[in-house]
Amino acid sequence: MKHAFLDRYSDRDSFIHRLDPRTKLISVFLFILAVALTSPDMWPAFAVYFIVIAALVLLSRVPVLYVLKRSLVIIPFVLLIAIFVPFFKEGEVVGSYNIWLWQVSVTHSGLQVLWNILAKAWLSILSLILLTSTTKIADLLRGLEQLHLPRVMVMILSFMYRYIFVLVDEVMRMKQARDSRNFGGRRLWQLRTIGNMTGTLFIRSYERGERVYAAMLARGFDGQSRTLHQLSFGLSDVCFGIGFGVVVIFTCIFNFLY
Repeated sequence: MKHAFLDRYSDRDSFIHRLDPRTKLISVFLFILAVALTSPDMWPAFAVYFIVIAALVLLSRVPVLYVLKRSLVIIPFVLLIAIFVPFFKEGEVVGSYNIWLWQVSVTHSGLQVLWNILAKAWLSILSLILLTSTTKIADLLRGLEQLHLPRVMVMILSFMYRYIFVLVDEVMRMKQARDSRNFGGRRLWQLRTIGNMTGTLFIRSYERGERVYAAMLARGFDGQSRTLHQLSFGLSDVCFGIGFGVVVIFTCIFNFLY
């Protein structure tokens, strides 16, 4: 399994890559907050948000196709949650359809809510993809720690990113061993085999976690994230933070006023 699918392009050199991780974290949080507070019918504001993200993607030199492919992954999950909103939201009926014995109606307000959820989710995931694609995970965790995020949460994120690949590789090896033994038979037998694999994976994960924790304590682990260089704010961080904040805040204020 590829072990760098999140920060795959984090080693490139661009203006966005050179920004301090804390600057990017605060900017992304401000951007997502502004997107979430924008009214559904303020499509000019959403257009401004998209233009800002598109410009940052171009500045970062991260492949546009890569960002688009990664961002489209969120669409099925959003549709799975919000696809029924247009049918149950009260309001002006746009159209009615007969589905077997039921007659369902689609409302204008329901479609507006669906569009609102899709737009906000897509813009938010674009900003997160840009953040992780231009920042090494170690620097990102260090930035979260210096922004006083609870250390336990930082440790959980760190361990999750480092060892999820180990668990996935373990699952792939177990699957390969299962298939090499001519896995088949009735559905009940398949469920029993998959259940046994799940239990085995849990036991192996628990034992591996104990061994890793003991090895880390033996090497002086104290719960802090460390990087090869110290994080520091520069002039570029100040200029970017002010410019980005002015654009986002002005767009959000315009949304509230009009």
